Amino acid sequence: MFKKILVANRGEIALRIQRACQELGIKAVMVYSEADREAKYVKLAEEAVCIGPAPSALSYLNMPAIISAAEVTDAEAIHPGYGFLSENADFAERVEKSGFQFIGPTPESIRIMGDKVSAKQAMIKAGVPCVPGSEGELPGDPVQIRRIARTVGYPVIIKAAGGGGGRGMRVVHTEAALVNAVATTKAEAQAAFGNPAVYLEKFLQNPRHIEIQILADKFKNAVYLGERDCSMQRRHQKIIEEAPAPGIARKLIERVGERCVAACKKIAYRGAGTFEFLYQDGEFYFIEMNTRVQVEHPVTEMTTGIDIVRTQIMVAAGEKLPFTQRQIAMRGHAIECRVNAEDPYSFVPSPGRISLWHAPGGPGVRVDSHIYSNYFVPPNYDSMVGKIICHGDTREQALARMRTALGETVVEGIKTNIPLHRELMVDAKFTAGGTNIHYLEAWLAQRPR
Repeated sequence: MFKKILVANRGEIALRIQRACQELGIKAVMVYSEADREAKYVKLAEEAVCIGPAPSALSYLNMPAIISAAEVTDAEAIHPGYGFLSENADFAERVEKSGFQFIGPTPESIRIMGDKVSAKQAMIKAGVPCVPGSEGELPGDPVQIRRIARTVGYPVIIKAAGGGGGRGMRVVHTEAALVNAVATTKAEAQAAFGNPAVYLEKFLQNPRHIEIQILADKFKNAVYLGERDCSMQRRHQKIIEEAPAPGIARKLIERVGERCVAACKKIAYRGAGTFEFLYQDGEFYFIEMNTRVQVEHPVTEMTTGIDIVRTQIMVAAGEKLPFTQRQIAMRGHAIECRVNAEDPYSFVPSPGRISLWHAPGGPGVRVDSHIYSNYFVPPNYDSMVGKIICHGDTREQALARMRTALGETVVEGIKTNIPLHRELMVDAKFTAGGTNIHYLEAWLAQRPR
């Protein structure tokens, strides 16, 4: 096992990794930007290194600064968390070439799965169901592009091969708009991701977003930890996640989960990862793989009893997975609400000083957050300041506990989206379960101000 790990991230995930290290008896080196000097995990750290000013490009995305921090503190491994450099194959390669262990997949796996075209091709080979579409990158010939779209059938969606986070995609309903949409998306993809490649898929009208969590070691052992429903989204950003997904047959989940495991073995995947699917009319369609720990990993931890971050570290240290597929059992139901520092109606970010923070408690309640009373939320980063996770024997009990937890939570000094969550927890369609990815946007459009 490692003696010292550098945590190359910020916010609640940095604190989450720090806690996992403490549990394993590992020293955690925390890096921070000048804007995060007052963060809880920095105050708690045995060692902390400032890696630059507030802008991410000069700190959390600064590869030389992070690797230098690992060198000067004698760290043995680097945990990238999520976001920032977590899915950057060049960073993983530089970490390993510098003599450190990257706590995540190999650079080769990240490259295969990070490019959505190569990921889809790998999944087709492994027998994982995919959305009908172009076999690879769209050609330059407009005649061929139109032919592919006609074969797939309108509406279609154009996606950037290197895209993510809901960026680099465009829905096309008619042939007349197709070629111009492809050219525009290519230009956006080049500007945003440095990769102009785009591909085309059938646009599913009312799907749910279902994902399968996997863990794998370097000995080609792999398991899936059930599924999560992440369909409650605004502008492709998840707001609420839950496990298991309401109303989907276990046999179907098992079949898809087994194919995900087979795909992991085929590409020699190592560490934690998530296969993301669209689910419609009883069918699963692969869309992408996230080669890192997910924001919503706690709902899986609560329903399986498996510590995903701890297992990530153990696998990276060369240990075998400590459990087999047969030993994994789902228990009860868990729901997660992302707490964002933003206006709950306009969604304008609300950075600033928190004058009072009171976290909820009680049976089955977990709060993952780095904030505290008098903490200053910087304006430089993502607006998420924490997550409230509630577990119950049933979905109804998890919902009831979440309503209570949201009612107990107090955040003063800044605005948060907690009022939005309180409304959604009593919404008839959400509480019935099974809403699609467009439901929240439609609900918000009709919501009284």
